[in-house]
Amino acid sequence: MNDVLTPPAANQNTTKVPLRPQGKVLAVTSGKGGVGKTFVSANLAAALAKRGHKVLVLDADLGLANLDVVLNLYPKITLHDVFTGKAKLEDAILPAPGGFSVLLAGSGMVEYSRLTPEVRDEFLHIINGLVPHYDVVLLDTGAGISDVVLFAVSMASEVLMVATPEPTSLTDAYATIKVLVGQQQRQTIRVVVNQVSRPGTGQAITNQLQQVLDRFVVTEPGRPIRLIHMGDIPVDAEVRNAVMRRQLLFQATPTCPAGLAISELARKLGAGVIPKPA
Repeated sequence: MNDVLTPPAANQNTTKVPLRPQGKVLAVTSGKGGVGKTFVSANLAAALAKRGHKVLVLDADLGLANLDVVLNLYPKITLHDVFTGKAKLEDAILPAPGGFSVLLAGSGMVEYSRLTPEVRDEFLHIINGLVPHYDVVLLDTGAGISDVVLFAVSMASEVLMVATPEPTSLTDAYATIKVLVGQQQRQTIRVVVNQVSRPGTGQAITNQLQQVLDRFVVTEPGRPIRLIHMGDIPVDAEVRNAVMRRQLLFQATPTCPAGLAISELARKLGAGVIPKPA
């Protein structure tokens, strides 16, 4: 890949060069863990790749990374090696099942669970090196509102919030959205609701969250918060089967109800949210 990906020079002060992804970076995040965020990230990447997009998924959950488990990959080089200067960025990028690329973090990177100036610089350096070479970079972030998660989300031009109908998930999704609006001045956040048992549930949930935000979150005049419901992923036994086999649902059973829902999510994102394939 050396002829394809050439990151900025290592001594470049990336903190003085603001990242302007221009629609190329999409953060997939959630208020709490266990809602299927990494499942959505990996299968969405495969669905976008099938539509002709050149996609990379970066495992931005530095403390509890598990994208490698979902994809059944055993990387010899991870983001940790790039951060510490033991490997070049291009050497850490792997092909994934489903036709996209991945940059895996490696689980248990405790030293990167806090946003130090060094972690910030390395993150910016890596994103700036990736963005020019892909149609879309998906950031599979950690859950919640830690400083590392919030910084990862801040590098994205679009945010996809993954939630489930459970009350704890919705409470944490609201809290996270509130922080993103307050700290990052986000005006638009896209929502996908996973593990839905009845049609229409996700739209109703998004409407409820919108009402609460309108009532309790004060924004500047003329800058209202807008939640956009991007779709529901239904409860589907094939999802559990794919996860247990460490296989992408989008490859194993793409026409199952959950697979079709992910295809529709990719279609909506490709219809104007992310750039057209190069």
